[in-house]
Amino acid sequence: MECLVVGAGGFVGAVLRYLVGLLDMNPESGFPIKTFIINIAGAFLIGVVAALASREALNPRTVLFLKVGICGGFTTFSSFALENHDLMMNGASGIALTYMGVSLVLGILAVYIAQRMFGA
Repeated sequence: MECLVVGAGGFVGAVLRYLVGLLDMNPESGFPIKTFIINIAGAFLIGVVAALASREALNPRTVLFLKVGICGGFTTFSSFALENHDLMMNGASGIALTYMGVSLVLGILAVYIAQRMFGA
C-alpha cells in the first residue's frame, strides 16, 4: 500500500513539475528561473511536511504521499535540502558542508562525463 501512496504522490509531483515547466518565464539573463522555483518550492514544502510530521500532525501515509511522493516527483532537491538541514541541526555541519560540496561537484561532473560518453 505504501508503494501505491508514494507512486500516486510521485505522479502528482511529476505533473506539477511539468506544468511549471510550461510557464512562459524565460528571463533574458538565461537564469533557470523555473528550475529555481521548483527547487525552492519543493524545499519549502518538504520543510512544512517534516515539521508537521515531527508534531505527529500528519499520519504516516500522508507523510509518504507528500514527502517522498510529491516532493520526490517534483524535485529531489527538497530531500537534499532537508537532509542538510537535519545534519546541521544535529551538529554535523562539517558533514553537511561536505555533502553539499561533493554533491554539487560530482553531480556536475557526472553530467559532463555522461555527455562526453554518449556524445550529446
